Amino acid sequence: MDALETWTRSEHTSDVDGRPTTHPVWRKGTGPGVVVIHEMPGLTAGVIRFGEELVAAGHTVVLPHLFGPVGREFSNLDVARAFPRICVSRELTKLARGVTTPVAGWLRSLARDLHAELGGPGVGALGMCFTGGFALAMMVDDATVAPVVCQPSTPFIGLPGRAADLNLSPADVGAVRRRAADGCSVLGIRYASDPLVGTRFDTLTSLIGDAFIRVELEGKGHSTVTEQRSQVAVDAILEFFAERLR
Repeated sequence: MDALETWTRSEHTSDVDGRPTTHPVWRKGTGPGVVVIHEMPGLTAGVIRFGEELVAAGHTVVLPHLFGPVGREFSNLDVARAFPRICVSRELTKLARGVTTPVAGWLRSLARDLHAELGGPGVGALGMCFTGGFALAMMVDDATVAPVVCQPSTPFIGLPGRAADLNLSPADVGAVRRRAADGCSVLGIRYASDPLVGTRFDTLTSLIGDAFIRVELEGKGHSTVTEQRSQVAVDAILEFFAERLR
């Protein structure tokens, strides 16, 4: 069975760095909206299963497809295939410090449209791994009221200064601080032993204080809601969305 057989496919177009850009979007469910941004290597079956959990909890879930394969189980081979394409993409930042990924504008537009349609206080946004920081970038826009940051891993660690970087421009860092001061909390989830997250959780704590809700899981793992899925993580996300989106 196609993992997306029961989902409805559409497309969303918005500017990325001044160029009209279109990506496919899959949608399912009713209730408050949540944008789930997939991790490497693409829109995997694990990401879709997590989306199904959000649907079952009473959410309208949209799954944008930004890169990589669709509907397949996670594989290291797919990671190896997707990585070179991501590295040359003009939409996605990988190494630069103090820069917001260009595709954030497209994601903000998607969230605005979803909020305008569904109403309510706003929508949730969840990024993971490579896209973990994208939910923070979406928080700059008032349409996103429940950002969730799962194991944020860009810019890639290995060069000086990147382990603490939030993948945001200085202006967007300021906007995140202002929105947090106005009551918009951020939920962050990671395995405590995961080196790919670097010290970004400490950066967020310093930036927004108690508005950053840290969930640091015991054991070894990386992908907190997919390949090394933690029920603690999923429950924390469901509770966060239930509190913020209704």
